[in-house]
Amino acid sequence: MLTLYHAPVSPNSRRVWVTLLEKGLEFELVEVKLSGEQFKPDFLAINPFHHIPTLVDDGFNIVESLAILDYLEAKYPTPNMLPKDVKDLTIVRMVQMVSVNELLPAINPLVQRILDLPGEDPEKVEKAEQKIATVLTFFEKLLGDRSYFGSDNLTLADVVAGTIIPILFRAGISLDKYPKVSSWCSRLIARSAWQNSEATEEAFAEFRSNMLARMQKQ
Repeated sequence: MLTLYHAPVSPNSRRVWVTLLEKGLEFELVEVKLSGEQFKPDFLAINPFHHIPTLVDDGFNIVESLAILDYLEAKYPTPNMLPKDVKDLTIVRMVQMVSVNELLPAINPLVQRILDLPGEDPEKVEKAEQKIATVLTFFEKLLGDRSYFGSDNLTLADVVAGTIIPILFRAGISLDKYPKVSSWCSRLIARSAWQNSEATEEAFAEFRSNMLARMQKQ
């Protein structure tokens, strides 16, 4: 039995959750409260880096979300979520890495806006919005006339980018200037895997409370 240790508001966790759902796999979902449960001995025995997500497959512990996705694709290749063509595969990898290394860090300065917290830094926000625009422009070109990145079928690139980009709506960032990305995003969030893994407002409220508590301690 597969067991996914996750946090509902984490896009890193959600990309694994979505992949499990898209592949139709049976799994147990275990929520890790980021108010401190990630530092408890039981969880550290599974992941010494106290990060989520972590996937356990019959005693085999897998950390780092992209490694987990590759593991799931290799062990459970149906449906296939990686293209065979070398250029298409490269598109998938580029989208994955740009999403993780460029887009997600650019969202960090917008957390105050997303969670309605004080302390937003206008200069950092401006730079973040510029970086986000650069990423979205890049993705708009990569999509071309296809429904998904590197394929006419869902790929792991869509899973990674598609669990980050919807966060932009909470920051008040529109996709109107990027019609291909906008249509792509609409296709994704209409899928049952996205709908069934979407964080509730209660989960966001709890995350907000945790963030506010951290800010007050600083």
